[in-house]
Amino acid sequence: MSRISASRAVRLVAKREITTRLRTRSFVVSTAVLLLLLIGYVALEAFLAGSAATSKVALTGQAQGIAQQLHLAEKAEGRTIEVVTVPTEQDGLAEVRSGAVDALVSGSASRLRVAVKSTVDPQLQRALDGIVQQQVLDAKLSAADLDPVSVHQAVSAAHVEVQPLGSRDPHAGQKLVVGLVVAVLLYLSIITYGTLVAQGVVEEKASRVVEILLSTVRPWHLLLGKVLGLGIVGLAQLAILAVAGLVAAFATGVLGSIAGIAVSAVVWGAVWYLLGFLLYAMIYGAAGSLVSRQEDTQSVVAPVNIALVIGFVAGLNLITQSADSAVTKVVSLIPLLSPILMPARIATGSASPWEIVTSVVLTTASIALVTWLGARIYRNGVLRVGSRVKLSEALRG
Repeated sequence: MSRISASRAVRLVAKREITTRLRTRSFVVSTAVLLLLLIGYVALEAFLAGSAATSKVALTGQAQGIAQQLHLAEKAEGRTIEVVTVPTEQDGLAEVRSGAVDALVSGSASRLRVAVKSTVDPQLQRALDGIVQQQVLDAKLSAADLDPVSVHQAVSAAHVEVQPLGSRDPHAGQKLVVGLVVAVLLYLSIITYGTLVAQGVVEEKASRVVEILLSTVRPWHLLLGKVLGLGIVGLAQLAILAVAGLVAAFATGVLGSIAGIAVSAVVWGAVWYLLGFLLYAMIYGAAGSLVSRQEDTQSVVAPVNIALVIGFVAGLNLITQSADSAVTKVVSLIPLLSPILMPARIATGSASPWEIVTSVVLTTASIALVTWLGARIYRNGVLRVGSRVKLSEALRG
């Protein structure tokens, strides 16, 4: 049987993988579940952002006199404190139990009592602590024949002079969340579809289908076509999630003024998914060619999964602690970690252009090397059935 051209062989294998996987129930179900989780997360963020910005406080008795001080405190805390008055403490407690108010404040200004359903909001507690401390301080100053107003003015006028060496990013927290979401989605997609590559190789090897396929296409054509096909399926799933996530985020206003950054993060995420998947899928495919039974698949892909998990966890810790530290910069340039860490750093704005270019070049070079090695291992291992093929034997051929 005559062999077909390389490009046509790769295209046919990729098309077969795409049409087969897109029609599977697992693809539809997993996409639907991920969509629900993503949209639910966006909705939860929007709800928490809206509810966390406002506290409703009921005042009763002498505590009604601190209403003005609470309004002044809300500016310092950067939140809205809605103040209502209730005739008696019992009425206030009933409103707390029903959830109509977040807290009931009673007692005198210097000895306030706060009743809450479970826990008091930290910012509200700071505001009330400040009021109580202010009352005690005023009493002490008056007892010492000092004018509280003059003392407060003098204290308020005293400030430390801050000289920032760089501008502070007010949206750093939102950018970090976007970066982490991108990193998590890339990690899950690479490890999921990479494992599918290995399982597909083992399935074809066990059923002897690969022997028929290799009569018309070369081994590396078959491996590359399988990798590209599953990579496109994974990219399609990520695209669905990205579009749905962006629409939900825009609709709820979660992104605020960083909408452009989020869109850019999605674009870079697609680029790094392709690079990362090509890199890892070749390794997964080569690993799968070493065994002949599905039960043995996990034993050969486990080292790849472990390396990916360790890099993912360590990388996320570095990014959350300091995305622009020297250690984070170096680690994000390592080709096996760049596909997950670099898009997260790009989203946070901590990656400089030269770092992005360098990581792309290093990862591309690594893909070329891994493709050559993976094709060699696959070629020498895919037709060997029975016992597990040793890596050294597959490399020697």
